Amino acid sequence: MKISDTSGQDVVLAPKSKNKTYLLISLAALSVLIFTIWLMPTLSNWSNAEASISTQRLRLATVTQGDFVRDLSVQGQVVAAVSPRLYSTAQGTITFEVDAGDQVSKGQILATIDSPELTNQLKQEESSELSLKMGLDRQRIQAKKQALENQKSVDMAKVALTAADREKRRADAAYKTSAISQIDYEKAQDELENAQLVYQHAVADADLNKESLSFEIQTMQLQLDRQTLLVAELTRKVSELTLRSPVDGLVGNLAVEQKNQVAKNQPILSVVDLSEFEIEVAIPESYADDLNIGMDAEIALNGETHLAKLITISPEIENNQVIGRVRFANHSPAGLRQNQRLTTRILIEHKSDVLMVQRGQFLESGNGSIAYVISNGAAHKRRIHTGARSLASVEILDGLQRGEQIIISGTDQFQGAETVLIND
Repeated sequence: MKISDTSGQDVVLAPKSKNKTYLLISLAALSVLIFTIWLMPTLSNWSNAEASISTQRLRLATVTQGDFVRDLSVQGQVVAAVSPRLYSTAQGTITFEVDAGDQVSKGQILATIDSPELTNQLKQEESSELSLKMGLDRQRIQAKKQALENQKSVDMAKVALTAADREKRRADAAYKTSAISQIDYEKAQDELENAQLVYQHAVADADLNKESLSFEIQTMQLQLDRQTLLVAELTRKVSELTLRSPVDGLVGNLAVEQKNQVAKNQPILSVVDLSEFEIEVAIPESYADDLNIGMDAEIALNGETHLAKLITISPEIENNQVIGRVRFANHSPAGLRQNQRLTTRILIEHKSDVLMVQRGQFLESGNGSIAYVISNGAAHKRRIHTGARSLASVEILDGLQRGEQIIISGTDQFQGAETVLIND
Protein backbone atom coordinates (compact mmCIF):
# COMPACT_ATOMS: atom_id res chain seq x y z
CA MET A 1 0.00 0.00 0.00
CA LYS A 2 1.36 3.33 -1.06
CA ILE A 3 1.19 6.21 1.35
CA SER A 4 0.69 9.64 -0.36
CA ASP A 5 2.75 12.64 0.65
CA THR A 6 1.65 16.25 1.18
CA SER A 7 2.94 17.50 -2.07
CA GLY A 8 -0.57 17.99 -3.30
CA GLN A 9 -1.34 20.52 -0.62
CA ASP A 10 1.66 22.72 -1.24
CA VAL A 11 1.07 26.18 -2.80
CA VAL A 12 3.74 28.23 -4.42
CA LEU A 13 3.82 31.77 -2.90
CA ALA A 14 4.99 34.84 -4.75
CA PRO A 15 7.59 36.98 -2.96
CA LYS A 16 6.20 40.16 -1.17
CA SER A 17 6.59 43.46 -2.90
CA LYS A 18 9.03 45.80 -1.16
CA ASN A 19 7.05 48.94 -2.34
CA LYS A 20 3.92 47.89 -0.46
CA THR A 21 5.91 47.42 2.72
CA TYR A 22 7.41 50.87 2.41
CA LEU A 23 3.93 52.39 1.90
CA LEU A 24 2.54 50.83 5.03
CA ILE A 25 5.49 52.00 7.06
CA SER A 26 5.09 55.58 5.70
CA LEU A 27 1.39 55.66 6.52
CA ALA A 28 2.04 54.48 10.04
CA ALA A 29 4.76 57.07 10.55
CA LEU A 30 2.53 59.83 9.19
CA SER A 31 -0.27 58.80 11.52
CA VAL A 32 2.06 58.88 14.49
CA LEU A 33 3.31 62.33 13.45
CA ILE A 34 -0.20 63.76 13.07
CA PHE A 35 -1.26 62.30 16.41
CA THR A 36 1.82 63.73 18.06
CA ILE A 37 1.18 67.21 16.59
CA TRP A 38 -2.46 67.06 17.72
CA LEU A 39 -1.51 65.88 21.16
CA MET A 40 1.42 68.29 21.55
CA PRO A 41 -0.64 71.20 23.09
CA THR A 42 -2.19 68.80 25.51
CA LEU A 43 1.16 67.31 26.37
CA SER A 44 2.52 70.84 26.74
CA ASN A 45 -0.35 71.74 29.07
CA TRP A 46 0.25 68.57 31.06
CA SER A 47 3.90 69.36 31.37
CA ASN A 48 3.37 73.07 32.23
CA ALA A 49 0.24 72.75 34.41
CA GLU A 50 0.76 73.47 38.08
CA ALA A 51 -2.68 72.24 39.08
CA SER A 52 -5.71 70.48 37.63
CA ILE A 53 -9.43 70.80 38.24
CA SER A 54 -12.66 69.31 36.97
CA THR A 55 -14.89 71.30 34.63
CA GLN A 56 -17.88 70.58 36.86
CA ARG A 57 -16.36 72.69 39.60
CA LEU A 58 -16.01 75.75 37.38
CA ARG A 59 -18.27 78.46 36.01
CA LEU A 60 -17.28 79.77 32.60
CA ALA A 61 -18.34 82.86 30.66
CA THR A 62 -17.52 84.35 27.28
CA VAL A 63 -16.33 87.92 26.80
CA THR A 64 -18.92 89.86 24.81
CA GLN A 65 -19.36 93.39 23.46
CA GLY A 66 -22.51 95.48 23.68
CA ASP A 67 -24.48 97.92 25.82
CA PHE A 68 -23.40 97.99 29.45
CA VAL A 69 -25.86 99.04 32.13
CA ARG A 70 -24.52 99.72 35.60
CA ASP A 71 -27.31 99.15 38.06
CA LEU A 72 -28.10 98.52 41.69
CA SER A 73 -30.73 96.15 43.06
CA VAL A 74 -32.12 96.83 46.53
CA GLN A 75 -35.14 95.86 48.52
CA GLY A 76 -37.66 98.68 48.88
CA GLN A 77 -40.61 99.24 51.15
CA VAL A 78 -43.89 100.66 49.92
CA VAL A 79 -44.84 103.87 51.72
CA ALA A 80 -47.54 106.41 51.08
CA ALA A 81 -46.34 109.39 49.08
CA VAL A 82 -48.57 111.61 51.23
CA SER A 83 -48.97 110.65 54.89
CA PRO A 84 -49.55 113.80 56.96
CA ARG A 85 -49.38 113.62 60.74
CA LEU A 86 -51.67 115.87 62.77
CA TYR A 87 -50.51 117.57 65.98
CA SER A 88 -52.27 119.22 68.88
CA THR A 89 -52.41 122.99 68.52
CA ALA A 90 -53.10 123.63 72.22
CA GLN A 91 -53.31 121.93 75.57
CA GLY A 92 -56.65 120.29 76.27
CA THR A 93 -58.77 117.15 76.24
CA ILE A 94 -58.92 115.11 73.02
CA THR A 95 -62.12 113.60 71.66
CA PHE A 96 -61.80 111.32 68.62
CA GLU A 97 -64.56 111.13 66.02
CA VAL A 98 -62.93 108.23 64.11
CA ASP A 99 -61.01 105.03 64.85
CA ALA A 100 -57.74 103.71 63.43
CA GLY A 101 -58.26 102.23 59.98
CA ASP A 102 -61.41 104.23 59.18
CA GLN A 103 -61.69 105.59 55.66
CA VAL A 104 -62.05 109.37 55.66
CA SER A 105 -62.48 112.12 53.08
CA LYS A 106 -60.73 115.46 52.82
CA GLY A 107 -62.14 118.00 55.31
CA GLN A 108 -63.84 115.39 57.51
CA ILE A 109 -63.65 115.99 61.26
CA LEU A 110 -61.27 113.52 62.90
CA ALA A 111 -61.05 114.82 66.46
CA THR A 112 -61.68 117.88 68.62
CA ILE A 113 -59.64 119.37 71.46
CA ASP A 114 -61.38 121.07 74.36
CA SER A 115 -59.13 123.94 75.47
CA PRO A 116 -60.97 126.26 77.94
CA GLU A 117 -57.89 128.48 78.31
CA LEU A 118 -57.67 129.25 74.59
CA THR A 119 -61.43 129.66 74.22
CA ASN A 120 -61.57 132.07 77.18
CA GLN A 121 -58.65 134.06 75.81
CA LEU A 122 -60.48 134.45 72.52
CA LYS A 123 -63.58 135.79 74.29
CA GLN A 124 -61.49 138.27 76.26
CA GLU A 125 -59.79 139.57 73.15
CA GLU A 126 -63.10 139.81 71.31
CA SER A 127 -64.41 141.92 74.19
CA SER A 128 -61.35 144.16 73.98
CA GLU A 129 -61.89 144.51 70.24
CA LEU A 130 -65.49 145.56 70.79
CA SER A 131 -64.37 148.10 73.42
CA LEU A 132 -61.86 149.60 70.99
CA LYS A 133 -64.51 149.83 68.30
CA MET A 134 -66.79 151.73 70.65
CA GLY A 135 -63.92 154.00 71.73
CA LEU A 136 -63.10 154.72 68.09
CA ASP A 137 -66.74 155.57 67.33
CA ARG A 138 -66.86 157.84 70.40
CA GLN A 139 -63.68 159.59 69.27
CA ARG A 140 -65.13 160.17 65.82
CA ILE A 141 -68.25 161.73 67.36
CA GLN A 142 -66.08 163.87 69.61
CA ALA A 143 -64.04 164.92 66.59
CA LYS A 144 -67.20 166.01 64.81
CA LYS A 145 -68.31 168.04 67.83
CA GLN A 146 -64.90 169.65 68.17
CA ALA A 147 -64.83 170.43 64.45
CA LEU A 148 -68.22 172.06 64.84
CA GLU A 149 -66.96 174.19 67.79
CA ASN A 150 -63.90 175.19 65.77
CA GLN A 151 -66.05 176.17 62.83
CA LYS A 152 -68.26 178.19 65.18
CA SER A 153 -65.25 180.11 66.52
CA VAL A 154 -64.02 180.80 62.98
CA ASP A 155 -67.45 182.00 61.88
CA MET A 156 -67.84 184.28 64.90
CA ALA A 157 -64.35 185.71 64.36
CA LYS A 158 -65.25 186.31 60.75
CA VAL A 159 -68.44 188.12 61.76
CA ALA A 160 -66.47 190.29 64.21
CA LEU A 161 -63.93 191.01 61.47
CA THR A 162 -66.68 192.05 59.09
CA ALA A 163 -68.19 194.36 61.72
CA ALA A 164 -64.81 195.89 62.52
CA ASP A 165 -64.15 196.45 58.84
CA ARG A 166 -67.50 198.19 58.46
CA GLU A 167 -66.82 200.41 61.47
CA LYS A 168 -63.44 201.24 60.03
CA ARG A 169 -65.02 202.38 56.76
CA ARG A 170 -67.56 204.50 58.67
CA ALA A 171 -64.73 206.02 60.74
CA ASP A 172 -62.81 206.82 57.53
CA ALA A 173 -65.80 208.71 56.13
CA ALA A 174 -66.50 210.52 59.38
CA TYR A 175 -62.88 211.46 59.88
CA LYS A 176 -62.77 213.08 56.45
CA THR A 177 -65.63 215.33 57.44
CA SER A 178 -64.15 215.85 60.90
CA ALA A 179 -67.23 214.26 62.42
CA ILE A 180 -65.17 212.20 64.87
CA SER A 181 -62.01 212.88 66.78
CA GLN A 182 -58.60 211.53 66.07
CA ILE A 183 -58.84 209.18 69.03
CA ASP A 184 -62.08 207.60 67.87
CA TYR A 185 -60.63 207.13 64.39
CA GLU A 186 -57.55 205.36 65.75
CA LYS A 187 -59.75 203.22 67.99
CA ALA A 188 -61.64 202.01 64.92
CA GLN A 189 -58.35 201.08 63.30
CA ASP A 190 -57.26 199.12 66.40
CA GLU A 191 -60.54 197.24 66.54
CA LEU A 192 -60.15 196.20 62.87
CA GLU A 193 -56.63 194.92 63.43
CA ASN A 194 -57.76 193.05 66.54
CA ALA A 195 -60.62 191.43 64.62
CA GLN A 196 -58.21 190.36 61.89
CA LEU A 197 -55.87 188.76 64.42
CA VAL A 198 -58.74 186.98 66.17
CA TYR A 199 -59.97 185.58 62.85
CA GLN A 200 -56.50 184.40 61.80
CA HIS A 201 -55.96 182.65 65.13
CA ALA A 202 -59.41 181.08 64.97
CA VAL A 203 -58.65 179.62 61.54
CA ALA A 204 -55.22 178.36 62.67
CA ASP A 205 -56.68 176.83 65.85
CA ALA A 206 -59.38 175.09 63.80
CA ASP A 207 -56.80 173.57 61.44
CA LEU A 208 -54.59 172.43 64.32
CA ASN A 209 -57.50 170.90 66.21
CA LYS A 210 -58.55 169.10 63.02
CA GLU A 211 -55.07 167.56 62.62
CA SER A 212 -54.99 166.57 66.30
CA LEU A 213 -58.39 164.90 66.11
CA SER A 214 -57.38 163.08 62.92
CA PHE A 215 -54.22 161.83 64.63
CA GLU A 216 -56.20 160.58 67.63
CA ILE A 217 -58.62 158.74 65.37
CA GLN A 218 -55.77 157.18 63.37
CA THR A 219 -54.06 156.03 66.59
CA MET A 220 -57.21 154.36 67.86
CA GLN A 221 -57.79 152.82 64.44
CA LEU A 222 -54.33 151.23 64.55
CA GLN A 223 -55.04 149.86 68.02
CA LEU A 224 -58.29 148.41 66.72
CA ASP A 225 -56.55 146.89 63.70
CA ARG A 226 -53.97 145.27 65.97
CA GLN A 227 -56.68 143.88 68.19
CA THR A 228 -58.57 142.61 65.15
CA LEU A 229 -55.48 140.71 63.99
CA LEU A 230 -55.07 139.24 67.46
CA VAL A 231 -58.69 138.09 67.49
CA ALA A 232 -58.29 136.60 64.00
CA GLU A 233 -55.21 134.66 65.14
CA LEU A 234 -56.99 133.34 68.21
CA THR A 235 -60.01 132.47 66.10
CA ARG A 236 -57.73 130.47 63.81
CA LYS A 237 -56.21 128.64 66.76
CA VAL A 238 -59.64 127.84 68.18
CA SER A 239 -60.81 126.57 64.77
CA GLU A 240 -57.70 124.36 64.64
CA LEU A 241 -58.89 122.65 67.81
CA THR A 242 -61.11 120.77 65.37
CA LEU A 243 -58.78 118.41 63.52
CA ARG A 244 -59.85 117.72 59.93
CA SER A 245 -58.46 115.29 57.39
CA PRO A 246 -56.11 117.04 54.92
CA VAL A 247 -56.47 114.25 52.31
CA ASP A 248 -58.67 111.35 51.28
CA GLY A 249 -57.37 108.14 52.79
CA LEU A 250 -57.28 105.96 55.89
CA VAL A 251 -56.73 106.89 59.52
CA GLY A 252 -53.41 105.58 60.79
CA ASN A 253 -52.52 104.73 64.36
CA LEU A 254 -53.95 106.94 67.12
CA ALA A 255 -51.10 108.34 69.20
CA VAL A 256 -53.23 109.03 72.32
CA GLU A 257 -56.23 107.47 73.99
CA GLN A 258 -59.76 108.82 73.87
CA LYS A 259 -60.48 111.71 76.30
CA ASN A 260 -56.82 111.99 77.35
CA GLN A 261 -55.07 115.24 78.10
CA VAL A 262 -52.74 116.36 75.32
CA ALA A 263 -49.97 118.96 75.32
CA LYS A 264 -49.30 121.55 72.64
CA ASN A 265 -47.55 120.16 69.52
CA GLN A 266 -48.14 116.56 70.66
CA PRO A 267 -48.69 113.99 67.82
CA ILE A 268 -52.34 112.96 67.61
CA LEU A 269 -52.84 110.75 64.54
CA SER A 270 -51.83 110.32 60.91
CA VAL A 271 -53.81 109.99 57.69
CA VAL A 272 -52.50 107.79 54.87
CA ASP A 273 -53.28 108.78 51.29
CA LEU A 274 -53.62 105.47 49.42
CA SER A 275 -53.92 107.03 45.96
CA GLU A 276 -50.15 107.53 45.49
CA PHE A 277 -47.32 105.30 46.72
CA GLU A 278 -43.54 105.56 46.71
CA ILE A 279 -40.78 103.07 47.40
CA GLU A 280 -38.40 103.77 50.25
CA VAL A 281 -35.07 102.07 49.55
CA ALA A 282 -32.00 101.50 51.72
CA ILE A 283 -28.91 101.87 49.50
CA PRO A 284 -25.43 100.67 50.58
CA GLU A 285 -23.06 103.44 51.56
CA SER A 286 -20.58 102.44 48.84
CA TYR A 287 -23.05 103.57 46.14
CA ALA A 288 -23.92 106.91 47.78
CA ASP A 289 -21.51 108.98 45.67
CA ASP A 290 -22.83 107.45 42.44
CA LEU A 291 -26.47 108.36 43.03
CA ASN A 292 -28.20 111.43 41.64
CA ILE A 293 -31.77 112.61 41.87
CA GLY A 294 -33.67 111.83 38.68
CA MET A 295 -31.99 108.49 37.92
CA ASP A 296 -34.19 105.92 36.20
CA ALA A 297 -35.33 102.91 38.18
CA GLU A 298 -37.34 99.74 37.63
CA ILE A 299 -39.69 98.15 40.17
CA ALA A 300 -40.65 94.48 39.92
CA LEU A 301 -44.26 93.75 40.89
CA ASN A 302 -46.19 90.55 40.16
CA GLY A 303 -43.90 89.60 37.31
CA GLU A 304 -44.13 93.03 35.68
CA THR A 305 -41.56 95.82 35.53
CA HIS A 306 -42.73 99.37 36.29
CA LEU A 307 -40.68 102.44 35.37
CA ALA A 308 -39.81 104.84 38.16
CA LYS A 309 -37.38 107.61 39.14
CA LEU A 310 -35.20 108.31 42.14
CA ILE A 311 -36.65 111.50 43.66
CA THR A 312 -34.89 111.94 47.02
CA ILE A 313 -31.60 110.91 48.63
CA SER A 314 -30.93 111.36 52.32
CA PRO A 315 -27.84 113.47 53.07
CA GLU A 316 -27.13 111.34 56.13
CA ILE A 317 -25.72 107.82 56.38
CA GLU A 318 -27.29 105.55 58.97
CA ASN A 319 -26.20 101.96 59.61
CA ASN A 320 -23.95 102.11 56.53
CA GLN A 321 -26.95 102.90 54.35
CA VAL A 322 -28.47 105.87 52.56
CA ILE A 323 -32.25 106.19 52.48
CA GLY A 324 -33.85 107.20 49.18
CA ARG A 325 -37.31 107.50 47.68
CA VAL A 326 -38.38 106.10 44.30
CA ARG A 327 -41.58 107.32 42.62
CA PHE A 328 -43.49 105.54 39.86
CA ALA A 329 -43.19 107.26 36.48
CA ASN A 330 -46.94 106.91 35.97
CA HIS A 331 -49.69 106.37 38.51
CA SER A 332 -49.09 103.82 41.23
CA PRO A 333 -50.13 100.33 40.08
CA ALA A 334 -53.15 98.71 41.65
CA GLY A 335 -52.74 96.21 44.44
CA LEU A 336 -50.00 97.95 46.42
CA ARG A 337 -50.07 97.73 50.19
CA GLN A 338 -48.42 99.85 52.84
CA ASN A 339 -45.04 98.38 53.95
CA GLN A 340 -45.05 95.85 51.09
CA ARG A 341 -41.49 94.88 50.09
CA LEU A 342 -40.50 95.10 46.42
CA THR A 343 -37.27 94.65 44.50
CA THR A 344 -36.08 97.95 43.03
CA ARG A 345 -33.40 98.29 40.35
CA ILE A 346 -31.70 101.69 40.06
CA LEU A 347 -29.99 102.37 36.72
CA ILE A 348 -26.81 104.25 37.59
CA GLU A 349 -24.97 104.34 34.25
CA HIS A 350 -25.39 103.29 30.60
CA LYS A 351 -22.52 102.73 28.13
CA SER A 352 -22.63 101.62 24.50
CA ASP A 353 -20.27 99.23 22.68
CA VAL A 354 -18.48 98.05 25.82
CA LEU A 355 -16.35 94.91 26.24
CA MET A 356 -17.78 93.01 29.20
CA VAL A 357 -18.14 89.63 30.84
CA GLN A 358 -20.55 88.07 33.27
CA ARG A 359 -19.87 89.00 36.87
CA GLY A 360 -18.56 86.30 39.20
CA GLN A 361 -16.50 85.40 42.22
CA PHE A 362 -13.26 85.80 40.25
CA LEU A 363 -13.50 89.58 40.81
CA GLU A 364 -13.12 89.15 44.55
CA SER A 365 -10.57 86.33 44.26
CA GLY A 366 -8.25 88.33 42.01
CA ASN A 367 -9.27 91.79 43.15
CA GLY A 368 -10.56 92.45 39.64
CA SER A 369 -7.07 92.30 38.11
CA ILE A 370 -6.62 88.57 37.34
CA ALA A 371 -8.55 86.23 35.08
CA TYR A 372 -7.97 82.64 33.93
CA VAL A 373 -8.49 82.35 30.17
CA ILE A 374 -9.53 78.96 28.73
CA SER A 375 -7.34 77.70 25.86
CA ASN A 376 -6.65 74.12 24.64
CA GLY A 377 -8.11 72.46 27.71
CA ALA A 378 -6.22 74.60 30.18
CA ALA A 379 -6.75 77.88 32.03
CA HIS A 380 -3.98 80.45 31.71
CA LYS A 381 -3.53 83.26 34.22
CA ARG A 382 -3.70 86.73 32.69
CA ARG A 383 -3.57 90.28 33.99
CA ILE A 384 -6.72 92.32 33.24
CA HIS A 385 -8.06 95.78 33.98
CA THR A 386 -11.75 96.06 34.92
CA GLY A 387 -13.99 99.11 34.96
CA ALA A 388 -17.58 99.69 36.05
CA ARG A 389 -19.50 96.84 37.61
CA SER A 390 -23.19 96.06 37.47
CA LEU A 391 -25.24 93.34 39.09
CA ALA A 392 -24.79 91.00 36.12
CA SER A 393 -21.66 92.18 34.26
CA VAL A 394 -18.30 93.85 34.65
CA GLU A 395 -16.63 96.16 32.14
CA ILE A 396 -13.30 94.95 30.70
CA LEU A 397 -10.90 97.77 29.92
CA ASP A 398 -7.80 95.76 29.05
CA GLY A 399 -6.43 92.20 29.00
CA LEU A 400 -9.23 90.27 27.28
CA GLN A 401 -10.61 90.00 23.77
CA ARG A 402 -14.10 89.50 22.50
CA GLY A 403 -15.03 85.81 22.27
CA GLU A 404 -12.47 84.60 24.83
CA GLN A 405 -13.73 82.30 27.56
CA ILE A 406 -12.70 82.79 31.18
CA ILE A 407 -13.39 81.25 34.57
CA ILE A 408 -15.80 83.45 36.55
CA SER A 409 -16.03 81.25 39.64
CA GLY A 410 -13.64 81.68 42.54
CA THR A 411 -9.97 81.19 41.68
CA ASP A 412 -8.54 81.03 45.19
CA GLN A 413 -8.30 77.25 44.82
CA PHE A 414 -5.68 77.70 42.04
CA GLN A 415 -3.28 79.26 44.57
CA GLY A 416 -1.89 81.67 41.95
CA ALA A 417 -0.91 78.96 39.44
CA GLU A 418 0.02 80.29 35.99
CA THR A 419 -1.60 77.33 34.16
CA VAL A 420 -4.37 75.05 35.40
CA LEU A 421 -5.29 71.83 33.58
CA ILE A 422 -9.03 71.37 33.12
CA ASN A 423 -10.37 67.82 33.24
CA ASP A 424 -13.71 66.77 31.76
